[in-house]
Amino acid sequence: MPAAAAALLTLAAACSSSGDASTTGKSAKAPDAAATITPANGAAKVRPDKGVTVTAASGVLQQVSVQAGSSTVDGALSADRKTWQTKWTLKPGATYTVTATAKNADGKVTTATSKFTTLKASSTVKVSDVIPRAGETVGVGMPITVSFDRPVANKAAVEKALEVRSTSPMEGAWRWITSQQVIFRTKAYWPAHSKVSLVAHMAGVRASAGVYGTKDVTKNFSIGASHIAKVNLKTHLNKVYVDGNLAKTIKVSGGMGGGDSHGNDFRTTSGVHLAMGKSPVVTMTSPNIKEGEPGYYHELVYKDVQISNSGEYLHQSPGEYGCLGHSNCSHGCVRQTPAGAQWFFNLSNRGDVIVISGTTRDLEWNNGWGYWQLSFTKWMKESATKQPVTTTALTASSGAPAGN
Repeated sequence: MPAAAAALLTLAAACSSSGDASTTGKSAKAPDAAATITPANGAAKVRPDKGVTVTAASGVLQQVSVQAGSSTVDGALSADRKTWQTKWTLKPGATYTVTATAKNADGKVTTATSKFTTLKASSTVKVSDVIPRAGETVGVGMPITVSFDRPVANKAAVEKALEVRSTSPMEGAWRWITSQQVIFRTKAYWPAHSKVSLVAHMAGVRASAGVYGTKDVTKNFSIGASHIAKVNLKTHLNKVYVDGNLAKTIKVSGGMGGGDSHGNDFRTTSGVHLAMGKSPVVTMTSPNIKEGEPGYYHELVYKDVQISNSGEYLHQSPGEYGCLGHSNCSHGCVRQTPAGAQWFFNLSNRGDVIVISGTTRDLEWNNGWGYWQLSFTKWMKESATKQPVTTTALTASSGAPAGN
């Protein structure tokens, strides 16, 4: 081949292209982002416990708004911004409007909407009681007890709807005592001088087949100073610590031990008790013994702090002052000096910790509020989810205690 022709072929090869000259230097157009909303627009009688889910295809979600009237529904966006879901269940018998915007790779934004109504609840369940009371100041050992007005079958669903908020996030777990009562206990004592809030997101929770919650409940309370009483019935002393410092030592006398033919056990229970309440005066009567029989008593006892359901109190000694600080002479209660009992009575809050040692009888975990007698692992076994939960950090926006 002549040299000139070879040069021409080489030039042609260098300038050739397999593509159309009209598209050279242009990129392909990104597909529009599409947001899919569930429930779909126009849906009716939607189960409120299913919530709202929004997903994005060919792009990412920019913003999602769910409204029921003037109320905004909380939700969470996934890390990849592909999915948004409501955090809690929806209200029964309500109309919701969802607006979602999504953006594709080219920055183009598209909007999707849905308007739907939820199923009305033919049968309902509600929170009938919460301990502690709203606005109450309690001790560092305080559990949260939630009671319902009817049995709960879907315990896991209800448990997940019970949110505990606290100034400092704490690990804890729920335990079902009955089908109508569940109790939250922390793994370690609450920090002193902190705030706690229970928010029961019950509206829309399917507690049983066809049974839904219709109302959320919030209860706020405070943790007071740390009050930990250490009662040793071998030394016959009650050493009371306030915020970690020994505040007072009180001479005491515990249960005399043994029992009687009527089935009464005169041993004080050892273990971690909680103050369950207090009364200036309690009428105490010998169990199972009739008036006139040996061992019968019926008397007024003062400055009483209850620590179990089996009749145990820390109270002012009704007599036998010589036993205080020296020997155990009671029928099972912890007797204290008049001045010591008055001081301890004034100090006590529900949920304060009273640790008793030195006897041969252990406090049962379900005798009063003996919940700290169980290890945290054992406590959690009666959770419906079998999982610990960490309390939500309590901030001004999440609802600080206001005594409601």
